[in-house]
Amino acid sequence: MKIGIFTALFHDRPIEEAFDIIAAAGIKAVELGGGAYPGSRHLDDAGGFEKLLNDAGARKNLAKLASDRGLTIDSISIHGNPLHPNQTIARADTIAFENAVLLVEKLHAEGIIETPVVNGFSGCPGDSPRAKNPNWVTCPWPDEYRDILEWQWKKRVIPFWKAQNKFLKQHGVKFAIEAHPGFVVYNPETVLKLRKAAGDYIGANFDPSHFWWQGIDPIAAARALGEAGAIFHVHAKDTKIDPYNSGVNGNLDNKSYGDILHRSWVFRSVGYGHDEAWWKDFISNLRMVGYDGVLSIEHEDGLLSNKEGLKKAVETLTASIVTEKPGEMFWAKD
Repeated sequence: MKIGIFTALFHDRPIEEAFDIIAAAGIKAVELGGGAYPGSRHLDDAGGFEKLLNDAGARKNLAKLASDRGLTIDSISIHGNPLHPNQTIARADTIAFENAVLLVEKLHAEGIIETPVVNGFSGCPGDSPRAKNPNWVTCPWPDEYRDILEWQWKKRVIPFWKAQNKFLKQHGVKFAIEAHPGFVVYNPETVLKLRKAAGDYIGANFDPSHFWWQGIDPIAAARALGEAGAIFHVHAKDTKIDPYNSGVNGNLDNKSYGDILHRSWVFRSVGYGHDEAWWKDFISNLRMVGYDGVLSIEHEDGLLSNKEGLKKAVETLTASIVTEKPGEMFWAKD
């Protein structure tokens, strides 16, 4: 496995400076934002989608910016909502997704990206054709919520992603959905539901941080998704549940992420929510189900600076990764 990072963390730095910081931290791979919520700062620095799609020289320059610093390009991420009831938003996020797929196809063909993967969200529709905002349904009663959920999947989610799965297959690129509350795919069950309905070019960008506060065991989730062949990419991000606030109010919490003292849970850098032993077990289970790709750090820790958070994350992951393939045991004759 290789340690990577989602470069949206350095959206305020030009690509050269961001890559310098990343390389100095001992990180080996970069996941680039391509639009929607995380923005596309570093792809724009490299020329933007239009230039990168049409100019092989621009793609080579992007690759050189990374390779000169000992980095590889891991993937492109479009974390948006292509199912948004506002068609302006939905269309913009869909175009960004499709451009990312086309670019990853070219980068893979040219040997710049090893595994052709685009990361993102499933999106979430509204509650009807007249909706103005997304509607994330989390309960089956009163009955209108169940009706909304059925309409969303039947009329919006499955038709859209069936068409996109065909597009992905045509271009030899897989889409790794980050299961995230607020969107129709938010846990392993909904990942597999969409994969079954739309096609197997759709899988998971596995991020344990969103599972802990939902009461999901990330290792159990990794085994379930991994055995289904559905883990395409992994984010490395931690979560800490506050036992006092959670004990009073549970884990559904819409207070600002900045209100750390009063929230039931907060995102932490790797190693500050769960110890090294947990991360070793998690990485071992990823290997058991066949994942040997990048662990892409996503830093969203309100208690640590970028420098401190990255240092701890890299130290924890470095101590947890086995870099060599296991040898044959002396008793393993078959």
